[in-house]
Amino acid sequence: MPGADVRLTNDVGEGYVSAYTLATGNSYTDATLSECGISRGRQNEPAVAMDPRNTNVILGSSNDYCGVYNSADASGAPVALGPVWLGYYRSENGGSSFVSSLVPGYPGDTSPYDALAHVRTAGAGDPVVAWDGHGRAFFGSESSGDPVGTAKTFGDVWVARFENPGGADASDTLKDGLAYKGTETIAQGSSAPNLLGVFHDKTAIEADRTGGRCDGNVYFAWTRFSGGKNSNIYLSRSTDHGATWSNPLLLTPQVQNVQDPSIAVTGNGNVYVTWDQGSTNSGQTEGVGVVKSTDCGATFGSDRLLVDYTGYSAQDVSAPQPMPMPQSRPDDPASADDASAEGSARDCGDFADACQSGYTFFRRATNTQTTADEYDRTHEWLYVVYDASKGPALDTGTTYGTLEVGKAAQTAAYFVRYDGATGEVDLGPVLLDDQSSGDQVFPDIGADGGVLHALWWDSRHDPCYSPLRPIGNCADGTTVASLDVYATSSTDHGATWTTPVKLTDAMSNPNYEQFDNRAVPFGGDYLTIASKGDQSFGTWTDWRDTVQGTDQRETPEDSDAASADVKQCRVVLTSAPDKKGNTTKSWSSDLCPHDGGLDQNIYGDQTP
Repeated sequence: MPGADVRLTNDVGEGYVSAYTLATGNSYTDATLSECGISRGRQNEPAVAMDPRNTNVILGSSNDYCGVYNSADASGAPVALGPVWLGYYRSENGGSSFVSSLVPGYPGDTSPYDALAHVRTAGAGDPVVAWDGHGRAFFGSESSGDPVGTAKTFGDVWVARFENPGGADASDTLKDGLAYKGTETIAQGSSAPNLLGVFHDKTAIEADRTGGRCDGNVYFAWTRFSGGKNSNIYLSRSTDHGATWSNPLLLTPQVQNVQDPSIAVTGNGNVYVTWDQGSTNSGQTEGVGVVKSTDCGATFGSDRLLVDYTGYSAQDVSAPQPMPMPQSRPDDPASADDASAEGSARDCGDFADACQSGYTFFRRATNTQTTADEYDRTHEWLYVVYDASKGPALDTGTTYGTLEVGKAAQTAAYFVRYDGATGEVDLGPVLLDDQSSGDQVFPDIGADGGVLHALWWDSRHDPCYSPLRPIGNCADGTTVASLDVYATSSTDHGATWTTPVKLTDAMSNPNYEQFDNRAVPFGGDYLTIASKGDQSFGTWTDWRDTVQGTDQRETPEDSDAASADVKQCRVVLTSAPDKKGNTTKSWSSDLCPHDGGLDQNIYGDQTP
């Protein structure tokens, strides 16, 4: 695409501005916002939404780690005690530039907005964003950590709301979604350690913009995990613009092993929720599941299979290796991601994250996204995209695989059009872009206003590409820049698609080890696109600004030959001799986290 990619996460130079200051003009800052101005930190899992009243107003979000190092110890060394929170990124010029901020209510927020955040503030993630048709925007999230620092994983889900300072339908649409009005918790987890209680995750949100019988309703869905194993989809709705929410409604009582909900509202106000449905020992078919509501989300019909697929999940056999010396303290705040099954790994890196294959790779698996054109009064069509396996299963010759350990296939982005009125797929599955080389990952789709827009990660330019290896991994174990973002559009409801266009100005390496104490990569679980008619803007996680370096703890250097290591600064700490004359040695934490090794960002661009 012509023009430069745009950075949404301005955590160097321009800095972060309080949402309170943006809305009121009154000055406010704190230690977290100050840190976010210099952090060069990590951001992933971007969300973006375009104001239907004014397409110049675009709001974005992400898992934002910019405030993690907002404190230091007595010697001045940075300490990873700050929050991971939801970003609030605002553009009023159609995405040409963004002001970066945080959704209020984060730990350390003492602005007047903080009292409006009715959440247990520890950390937040899995951001999702939606607009209604009256200038209101809604940010959904899950919040996993315990504010007092225990090992408990709360797993709460909540929604924050923003509106025009002039009120609903105010004439100055450039101020839509500017004033924060509060956050409400929708469901609480059971606060058990290690995700073994009730844990809410994998969020989705949508608002009714149809102008019809359900106009203004907001729908929020998520996956509820019980005991770290069973998972089901729940939904809550708000009929008063996010001020209050209904009791959670179970949508999937007849299926198991489901997650990644996505919500669509058709032009007649009917509500659909889809999800990724894994296979089980009971013979459940792998594919996209769907339920439908004809009463504005109050009740839903029985679930059904929308389309089947052969899914994938990058995986390997865990082979943890000890660090030559222990580390004095962690480089990351405690996180509460779901653990892999014993003996398997969804991502691989160094030390405790090492795998038998020796590869370094980020987590990726089949993901489904669904939307509808809320302005289409003629059809009740859902537009569905997903990434799934393509072609034959191949023996990888190692423990790495995408279908199972040792077996892999190419992955591709598929499109399906589903007619909710008939309950049938009337178009597809078709490939959005049939390529012989490269994997396609995390597609998303927008539909409002008569034009479909889709994007995805694409590794066709990976110089070491092979379906037998992870993205960006060469045969010798080194990693390389390998991911771009491609996009396409359709003006005939998905019957034909334009020739895909590369959005990214720079290809980047997704395998930098920036997480779990600089030991493993992570790129999030999705990309996002927003559109209204011909206007469309896409966002993605990007590593072009990451500074490569060496990990002093690796003695000797491992198989990636430092190609996946990031800039970090460590020294050996020696304790005073004990009564027996024994001393202990340990590695310090990273003493230069602001030097670019963690500089993972959210970028965006106009899309075709």
